[in-house]
Amino acid sequence: MPPIKVAERKVTMAEGKYVILRLWKYLSRYRLLLILSLGLTVLSNVLALMGPRLSGLAVDAIEPGPGQVQFPLVFRYAGLMLLFYLISSLLTWVLSVIMIRLSQKTVYQMRRDVFEKLTRLPVGFFDTTQTGDIISRISYDVDTVNTSLSTDLLQVCTTVITVVGSLWMMVAIAPLLTLVFAVTVPCSILFTRYLMARVQPLFRKRSKALGELNGFSEEMISGLRVIKAYHREEYSAQRFAQQNGAAVDAYYNADYYGSMTGPSVNFINNLSLSLISVFGALLYLTGRISLGNLSSFVLYSRKFSGPINEMANIIAELQSACAAAERIFRLLDQPEEPADAPDAQDLQDVRGDVSVEHIRFGYTPDRVILHDLSLHARPGSLVAIVGPTGAGKTTLINLLMRFYDPQEGTIRVDGQDIRQVTRKSLRSAYTMVLQDTWLFTGTVYENLAYGSPTATMEKVVEAAKAAHIHNAILQLPQGYDTILTEDGGAISKGQKQMLTIARAMLMGSPMLILDEATSNVDTRTERQIQQAMRSLMADKTCFVIAHRLSTIQNADHILVVRDGDVVEQGTHHQLMALGGFYAQLYNAQFR
Repeated sequence: MPPIKVAERKVTMAEGKYVILRLWKYLSRYRLLLILSLGLTVLSNVLALMGPRLSGLAVDAIEPGPGQVQFPLVFRYAGLMLLFYLISSLLTWVLSVIMIRLSQKTVYQMRRDVFEKLTRLPVGFFDTTQTGDIISRISYDVDTVNTSLSTDLLQVCTTVITVVGSLWMMVAIAPLLTLVFAVTVPCSILFTRYLMARVQPLFRKRSKALGELNGFSEEMISGLRVIKAYHREEYSAQRFAQQNGAAVDAYYNADYYGSMTGPSVNFINNLSLSLISVFGALLYLTGRISLGNLSSFVLYSRKFSGPINEMANIIAELQSACAAAERIFRLLDQPEEPADAPDAQDLQDVRGDVSVEHIRFGYTPDRVILHDLSLHARPGSLVAIVGPTGAGKTTLINLLMRFYDPQEGTIRVDGQDIRQVTRKSLRSAYTMVLQDTWLFTGTVYENLAYGSPTATMEKVVEAAKAAHIHNAILQLPQGYDTILTEDGGAISKGQKQMLTIARAMLMGSPMLILDEATSNVDTRTERQIQQAMRSLMADKTCFVIAHRLSTIQNADHILVVRDGDVVEQGTHHQLMALGGFYAQLYNAQFR
């Protein structure tokens, strides 16, 4: 047998109880279904437990000797057995339907809580967590919990009732024979607990490995064009094989050692049945037990040991469900975006006067991005932010939107510290267009009106014309009613970006942020869009991050950022006359 490979840390008993209590909080929301299922479980198993007793009475009704068989009693007991078993089976079916419904309600609420939690998490969480791993928790882990709730939970309840009822009946029939289980049952329990403690970490490792595999797959599929362009198909396949192998090994180890529990416990139960057969025969020969009671005892012993064996078989599934639930609850316990200040107020009648005062910020304490950055954007002005890659341009935008808070310094909008206003009102004051475009599955009209649900078709068409995308939309099969997929379907990347710009134009926000928003369109179209936006964004503050310096020559103010500091600022002509870093960047693009 290969050595057991455990995960980074073992799951403590306290953690296991914590997961069970969290699951119970979800189940307890549906108390009526729980009470009904518990009542049906008790009734169904009690009826099933009457079968062996009736069987023993039927055997005792057959007395030795010719013509002494009490057929009316035999038929009555046999008929009652058939009736009880039929009713028990019907109740079990109804119970299964109820448990499926209960698990669906629970999982629906759990998946909803996970998604709503994701919307409340800070941006930093998604910067450090693979998308595939998050999807794995929403889909695979929740489905694993669903399977366990609909089948394993019912099996556990049935096991408890059957074991307790069978033990009580065996004690009533032959207390002496029951002593056999005083040896075999503790052996089963001790062995099961020993194996559980060592197998549980393997199921946690299995869930983690699947999340990593999903994350890697999502990354490779998203970058498939780049992979083909650089002829890295074979290399990517090798990396996938490594990830896939790690996931398969994790699955094998968990299932291999998990499957050991059932056969081992089954061996112990068969040993108990052998001992009962031997000692029961001795008691029958000495006249201390009737043949009917002995047969009933044997049947009850099977009912007693059978659920224990089944419980051992589903331990692996329970462990997998607990590992999946732990990953879900770990996500639900992630710290959310800090709440607004108690006295935070909504931004109202925003003019768009933005000032950044001596900002110091780093995503990690040991890596400072912005050292002492200050700027002032007057209402209605167009402020361009330029600089080399990694200078801190996008970081500044993240701070303006309060996706992150600076370690030092203050950002004000209309003289108000943004930490003293609600995030909702602050972010509603901005319209943001990123370099990475995003379209959802829906019509062109729905995508354009995403930020303005009440926008009329006339307004949507006006914005599309201003963004120079109207003619391209009309060439689509159904025009503005054409269904777009997440990746944009048949439209180009530049057209996707123009759609997002048109979507931004529809919003009535007093401030606009363009983070490389026109990088995927040609220079002529970009200039046209800039002119259209200048007319549409009259009296609105606009922040533009651009690498093509030719497109920002008409900006009211240009900030040159280098190594986290504003090293130069002014208009295009002022900065060119200065002959500094901006002039170097500009000349480098046109040489």
